[in-house]
Amino acid sequence: MEENNNVNVMPRIGEKAPEFVAETTQGKINFPKDYKGSWSILFSHPADFTPVCTSEFMTFASMEDKFEEANCKLVGLSVDGLYSHIAWLRTIKEKIEYKGMKDIEVKFPLIEDITMEVATKYGMMMPGESNTKAVRAVFFVDPKGIIRAIIYYPLSLGRNFDELYRALIAMQTADEFGIATPADWRPGDDVIVSPAGSCGAAKERMDDKELDCKDWFFCTKKLDKDKVLKAILKKK
Repeated sequence: MEENNNVNVMPRIGEKAPEFVAETTQGKINFPKDYKGSWSILFSHPADFTPVCTSEFMTFASMEDKFEEANCKLVGLSVDGLYSHIAWLRTIKEKIEYKGMKDIEVKFPLIEDITMEVATKYGMMMPGESNTKAVRAVFFVDPKGIIRAIIYYPLSLGRNFDELYRALIAMQTADEFGIATPADWRPGDDVIVSPAGSCGAAKERMDDKELDCKDWFFCTKKLDKDKVLKAILKKK
């Protein structure tokens, strides 16, 4: 059987983020080395001067301070050239208004990837969608350079940025407090305590007054919203 060398292998959750050096609208970056000690979100968009991508970049730019407060840097990418990026971002600032957002300046780096080297490393090229445009991929990378979550969207679907922020805070909370977060969790909601590893531990857990155990495998507990935000967000 003939080997297919065109298959893009996507990095997986728990693996080190593939390293690269690239030119961006904010100068050269070495990823993820330059972002050690902070979370980062590396995200791709199909093309400059397209409407869905424009709405997304305006939304991300308007939320940048919020992500920064949560110790998270934003890094964008498309397979367009640097001058196209610069012209597009200038047009966004000078001409585009969307959902009350206007005069929006994109300050986070936007990677030039005309060779598709980075997009290929991260499996952002999906032949079923396009051979020349990166899909809307989102990679969450933790302070140690490990990929913690991956979300992919087709070309036609704009991302939900509230969910991206929610996912970031939930992962940070899980790390900080050694818990898991249930469906639709937001700071202030009850959290999940992992199932006990033995019958004895399960009985002890069922008797723990701090836990609300519906059965041995399903226990929740309160986690104060202020406690979460104090631990996660930077002090101003």
